[in-house]
Amino acid sequence: MTTIAPAILATTPEEYERQISRLHGFVERVHIDITDGEFAQNLTIPETQVWWPKEWKADIHMMVARPSEHLSTIIQMNPNMVIFHAECEEDLVPIFKKLKAETMIKPAIALLRSTVPETCAEAIKEAEHVLIFSGNLGEMGGKASTMQLEKIRLVKAINSNVEIGWDGGANLSNIFSLSQSVDIVNVGGAIADNPDPEHIYREMVAEANRKGAI
Repeated sequence: MTTIAPAILATTPEEYERQISRLHGFVERVHIDITDGEFAQNLTIPETQVWWPKEWKADIHMMVARPSEHLSTIIQMNPNMVIFHAECEEDLVPIFKKLKAETMIKPAIALLRSTVPETCAEAIKEAEHVLIFSGNLGEMGGKASTMQLEKIRLVKAINSNVEIGWDGGANLSNIFSLSQSVDIVNVGGAIADNPDPEHIYREMVAEANRKGAI
């Protein structure tokens, strides 16, 4: 079964709380975007202002230049998963090893559209999740470039057991085809901009997991 995880991206604590409240009561897993204003040009609230209902699984997508500067706070937050970018300034292998040795937080790596999996193979080997990123850093409402799905075969050749996620441009019209290839689809604007987030979320869950030909 493919999981649909609504994305949360906020620039103020008030906006963050509003987005949480719009999803409360019907989602089980969320994707929380954090940017540092450097790796991604825009600046969200920092991870120190992030929280979520205790019954949720929270995946924290850290679009930051230097993951080590954020690691101690992330460990204290104890999310389900933390996603760092292959394109950051640091080696992710020791960070992933520390997470696996000392915490229950799943280490994950995100690949921008231009990144070839072989260039970060050692980190992919240590990761429990690989995020195929087809969006724009720090923004919602990107376009789903399904050519990026070709990377999955290359990723699985490096780590056959890794979970695969998708981020960027997912909507009701493409969720079924995306769900044929990935385990988790993170959905931004299609849910966040909808006047009835619960209705569109349930529609997308049903469409992602329906039986039938593409």
